[in-house]
Amino acid sequence: MDDNTRRNALDYHRFPQPGKLRIEPTKRMVNQRDLALAYSPGVAAPCMEIAADPDKALDYTARGNLVAVISNGTAVLGLGAIGALASKPVMEGKAVLFKKFADIDVFDIEVDTTDPDKFVEAVALLEPTFGGINLEDIKAPECFAIEARLKERMNIPVFHDDQHGTAIVVAAAVRNALVLQGKTLAEARLVTSGAGAAALACVDLLVAMGLQPDNVTMTDKDGVIHSGREGMLPNMARYARDTNARTLPEVLPGANIFLGLSAPGVLKPEWLPLLADNPLIFALANPEPEILPDVARAARPDAIIATGRSDFPNQVNNVLCFPYIFRGALDAGATQINEAMKAAAAEAIAALARLPAHDDVAQAYGGRKLAFGPEYIIPTPFDPRLIAVIAPAVAKAAMDSGVAKRTLDIDEYRRALARQNTRSGQLMLPVFEAARGSQRRIVYGEGEDNRVLRAIQDALDEGITRPVIIARRRILERKLPDLGLRFELDRDIEVIDPETDHAIMQELVEGYRAIAARKGVAAAEIVRHVYRRPTVTAAMLLRLGKVEAALVGGNSEYWSQVEHVLRVIDRKPGYGRAYALSGLILDAGALFITDSHMVPDPTPEQVAEMTLLAATELRHFGLKPRVALLSHSNFGSSHSPSGRKMRAALKLVRQAAPDLEVDGEMHADAALSQPLREKLIPDSRFEGSANLLVMPNLDSANIALTALAASSSSPTVGPMMMGLSQPIHVLTPGVTSRGILNLTAIAAAEVAREG
Repeated sequence: MDDNTRRNALDYHRFPQPGKLRIEPTKRMVNQRDLALAYSPGVAAPCMEIAADPDKALDYTARGNLVAVISNGTAVLGLGAIGALASKPVMEGKAVLFKKFADIDVFDIEVDTTDPDKFVEAVALLEPTFGGINLEDIKAPECFAIEARLKERMNIPVFHDDQHGTAIVVAAAVRNALVLQGKTLAEARLVTSGAGAAALACVDLLVAMGLQPDNVTMTDKDGVIHSGREGMLPNMARYARDTNARTLPEVLPGANIFLGLSAPGVLKPEWLPLLADNPLIFALANPEPEILPDVARAARPDAIIATGRSDFPNQVNNVLCFPYIFRGALDAGATQINEAMKAAAAEAIAALARLPAHDDVAQAYGGRKLAFGPEYIIPTPFDPRLIAVIAPAVAKAAMDSGVAKRTLDIDEYRRALARQNTRSGQLMLPVFEAARGSQRRIVYGEGEDNRVLRAIQDALDEGITRPVIIARRRILERKLPDLGLRFELDRDIEVIDPETDHAIMQELVEGYRAIAARKGVAAAEIVRHVYRRPTVTAAMLLRLGKVEAALVGGNSEYWSQVEHVLRVIDRKPGYGRAYALSGLILDAGALFITDSHMVPDPTPEQVAEMTLLAATELRHFGLKPRVALLSHSNFGSSHSPSGRKMRAALKLVRQAAPDLEVDGEMHADAALSQPLREKLIPDSRFEGSANLLVMPNLDSANIALTALAASSSSPTVGPMMMGLSQPIHVLTPGVTSRGILNLTAIAAAEVAREG
């Protein structure tokens, strides 16, 4: 990695506190009664229940949602045998992925031994603590024996992800690529480069799914795996061929599939014509594949190509698999993860890619074409449907194969998991994915603010913008060295300095004069506004097309900056007002509130307008809107002006968007509790908790937003401006650098969507 990436990674792991994990209680502990229930004497009750029936541990402890990620550090990523302690950042990272994608809690455990017997004994003794074991970064061939012995001894799932996670995603991708070519696994011929743990697991699973063992030829650094080779383990020996061929190019002729899990550059472009028509080239070595996709494409334009990298189509990424296969296994109380469960996961992943991309997913990825084809044979890792597709398939396979201790209603289970798509940790992921690589020109009005400058560094690292800042160079040159930022002015960032860049400033003045003179700005004030009010400067750059989006404000009262924006940027055609939408990232999921900052007392028509705009914004986050129009009145219980307003707004919304899941007017508790709502009204238009609260006035919206944010210590997203013809957002005085980065991604994604 380069020096910048290295420094970023070290800072990421060190600040604001070392590491990537912490433990938090799930029960309150605020008084003597709580203490008595949680510990002595109350804790004796669940202990006695578990002693009488061990399965009750799933009811009374966290074991059923707790996985151990365990390594001895003998085969870490591309780093090799760096040892147990040095592997800990990787294991913590794996734990974070489990939590973020499947809400599974993890303890990472690093075992300081290279002795397989000691390792097996240490792990096996931990069975009472965990619901599952994820083995990680253990070198071959020891990993095979370790996993087999632990599976034999333990009555919980044991899964070596380096083998089986890769195999499941590869199998899904191969299945779909062959579908595109009108072939089946039974007729395919496969050649590998690599015969280690991952390669063998891939071949084993493909064989279980229909690939003929006689159609497999494996190679490694020593050449072809042939029947005369000595010292082979049984799992390698079963694929040994009776052949005189000894090198990779000798076994490539006529192969339909090249599967690389080996080393950079081992597949030469001059060998590619040897492959069959329409070959699959899976070059999965990381970070540099066996052959680069553009090189392979030049030699074989008829090929379907996959890599392990995120900067090329068809990324084979274990995160498509392991969080969800454990989710399904844990929820079914599976005693193991067997071949049927692995095959079910692979088929589920493949099937999802073949489905038309849901509108919400497509919008979340900036309108990118997500259609089944040569460059989309497996889903993107951020497809929010993954958990609700893979985990139920795995759980059903566990039940059908007789390894499940629980019986699940699969349809209800699928619906419950679908509701987890709004998990807080995933809220911004689709937005960043849509923005990444767009390199949109975004101007920052307060370019001298430390928060803005830090956010710009992060945005540059994410690859989501070409920043333009309004700032005085003399101030920047003095403060940048102290901030420790890595970007360079003029190379990475364009600076517009009101003190020196008179040509562009004069152009902005003339443009502002043409619109401001008729909007209450005195002629004597026009020059001062452009030169001294960076919100005006930035908004004019946007209006004149010098940039594609703008972020302004952050250092003064919000509404005063909004007034400058509204003077310069027009409303969207057909919209009467501009509104603000704010999001809260709560533990239970994302919750959006509108209008939190703009219109003090909206009319029914304006409430309807803001509702429709906000629902569209939620779809850009990959969320299906569930909208509640709030009031002190509950489904007609009051005829106050507020209640009548929200009832009238509901009618307008339903007329304009009959398919939108919206209801009201209602209390906030009814909006967030389906059981309560069902008691009040039997035919509510949405299920579960609302994720968009539409307030009757600005006071209620802002009070609710700030109270929830303060009481839950939840980060906020926004406020996002809605209803304007160009992407511009006003920062609040309390915004953090992370909040600015989020709004940068939102603005960049908005530009990407619009073209």
